[in-house]
Amino acid sequence: MPGGRLTQQERQQIALGLADGLAYAEIARRLDRPTSTVTREVMRNGGPTAYRADLAHRATERRAHRRKQAAPQGAEAPPQAHGRDAEAVREYEETFTSVLMASGVPKMMSRVLACLTLTDAGSLTASELVQRLQVSPASVSKAIAFLESQGLVRRERDERRRERYIVDDDVWYESMMASARGTAHLVAIAREGVGVLGPDTPAATRLENIARFADFVSESIVRAAEQARAILHTKPGPTSAGITESPSGRG
Repeated sequence: MPGGRLTQQERQQIALGLADGLAYAEIARRLDRPTSTVTREVMRNGGPTAYRADLAHRATERRAHRRKQAAPQGAEAPPQAHGRDAEAVREYEETFTSVLMASGVPKMMSRVLACLTLTDAGSLTASELVQRLQVSPASVSKAIAFLESQGLVRRERDERRRERYIVDDDVWYESMMASARGTAHLVAIAREGVGVLGPDTPAATRLENIARFADFVSESIVRAAEQARAILHTKPGPTSAGITESPSGRG
């Protein structure tokens, strides 16, 4: 199986495979590459619908150039905890960031959230984020404000009175609940429009159907989040045949 960076020709084959509707695994098989390589390549370069081979190739060259400029001559990457491969961690962080961006989170906010999520402590100070991401304090501050508004990050003071930004066990639960509240607001506004446009008119019928759909989705999100909340507090431990038991006790 070949190693090293993807070539421009391989990227063109990826683009053709995506255009043909092939799965990542099939594209990877044809390239004799790991599926994870193809997945990471696509997600960090616009996702399956926006991937362009030439743009992806230039973006990779720019990233490599920036890393080369940022690293002092003769310097090595700092050792990773738990014996992790520093390059693999860096590449995975880029992939995770790309997936967050594809879900609608703006780029800088995605970078900050990924950086926080992939630290073992789940928390960093503003200066630590600035240093890790090589961005301005203003960029970090703006990203944190956005993530807080979405319920994805919280802040607290540490023993040295420094403000720390935290992703904890309940962050994704709170985010889902915030999403459900937003959807519930949409339901209320849609039903208000039914009265404005007049019952039994085509536009009002459309709004009522939107309201019914969004209401069902909102209730489903809340119910699922409540049922699954305990999963976020599951600690690592031995499992039976590699399967962790669900909060309800059913596998």
